[in-house]
Amino acid sequence: MRRSLRSQLLAWVLVPLLLLAALNGTASWISARDAADLVTDRMLAASARSIAEQAIVEEDLIAVVVPPAALEMFDTGSGDFVYYAVTDGAGRLLAGTADLPRWARDRTSGQPSSTEAVYRDRPLHLFALDHPIAGPGLEASVTVVLGTTLNSRDALLRHLWAVGFGQQLALIVTAGLFMILGLRMGLAPLLRLRDAVMARPGSSLEPLEAGAVQAELQPLVVALNQQLDRVQKQLAAQHRFVTNAAHQLRTPLALLNVQATYARRTLGSAEQDAALAAIQSGTQQLSRLSGQLLTLARAEPGSRRPRADRVDLGALAHRVLDDFAEAALAKGIDLGLEEQEGTTVRGDATMLGELLVNLVDNALRYCPSGSSVTVRVQRAGDDALVAVQDDGPGLPPSEWERVFERFYRAPDTPMEGSGLGLAIVQEVATAAGGRVLARAMDGGGLVVEVRLPAA
Repeated sequence: MRRSLRSQLLAWVLVPLLLLAALNGTASWISARDAADLVTDRMLAASARSIAEQAIVEEDLIAVVVPPAALEMFDTGSGDFVYYAVTDGAGRLLAGTADLPRWARDRTSGQPSSTEAVYRDRPLHLFALDHPIAGPGLEASVTVVLGTTLNSRDALLRHLWAVGFGQQLALIVTAGLFMILGLRMGLAPLLRLRDAVMARPGSSLEPLEAGAVQAELQPLVVALNQQLDRVQKQLAAQHRFVTNAAHQLRTPLALLNVQATYARRTLGSAEQDAALAAIQSGTQQLSRLSGQLLTLARAEPGSRRPRADRVDLGALAHRVLDDFAEAALAKGIDLGLEEQEGTTVRGDATMLGELLVNLVDNALRYCPSGSSVTVRVQRAGDDALVAVQDDGPGLPPSEWERVFERFYRAPDTPMEGSGLGLAIVQEVATAAGGRVLARAMDGGGLVVEVRLPAA
């Protein structure tokens, strides 16, 4: 049932209806019992009154004649027994059965009363009526106690309850049938949507038609379409990534092949040294490219188990700048660090290190000799800020967002590179719950800022 929407909807509707039917069945039984008791009381009252009206006074004595019709009205074919007793005001038996049960009654009200008792091992419904009589020089009263077994009353009770409950059951069954039909018709658009999705070829990412389903299901179709759009964009990005990676790898490999061939033909000459140097440079370029591709793959969502290391960004920046100190000196670039102590974040320490490495490497690679590169680590409200600024050539505003795309390199860039450094920075920052942006420095140059949630 947990896997069937139709069964769940039917259960949510039919179970309350069945509970309501059970309550109504109990209420109907009580109502039918009251009605049956009322009918029995009225029959007993009519019979008792007809007996009491036959009481007459003769010579200071009360004579009672029980008319046959007073007892025949209980002959309903249910096999009931009828018992009666007629007494005078002093309690003397005038007619009937002497041991018929009595019960305490309020005689001052003048109202008849009824009760139930067991007499001769038979349950009885008893009714008592006080009736005044008058005669020459005498005023008296008689009490008629009349009782009948419950066969007829129980038959009437069952009939009344069966009629009422049967009508309710018929309504529930009818409602259930209409609900099943309504569910089938209501779920038909969803089932058609399912069939349409299953009939699609595996490569189809076209959006689904939201108007083919009910208004309540249209947000689901819209969400599916959005997911399909994201998958389509991811596939397109993956295709571009593979194409660009193949292009980036093809060029240095071709150069390596040419240089190796040339070196074999020029053994023992100065040209051989130049060819070998070119091979070494190409090998380094390939090594760096493969390393960046691996880092980018590890930075993508889902490629690594999430970690929540407490990372001191200042200490991390110290280690990274120590590794780049020799390269900065060789190129004549002033590499510095401005640190605010206690700037910590939660995240993957290894990937945050790669973020800093690529930021610093990108700045050193594109800054000319004599430039300065400064790394700033500080708190900025609830964020930890890592900024790498330089006074190099900078970038026009139109390139500030595009430089974070994979394999993208700004036009007229003289230095060799793969265009993956800032893409890695953005992937790592996004995975850590942060954001990254590039902007121009006031005095020229470029600054790349990374904001991460501070710990």
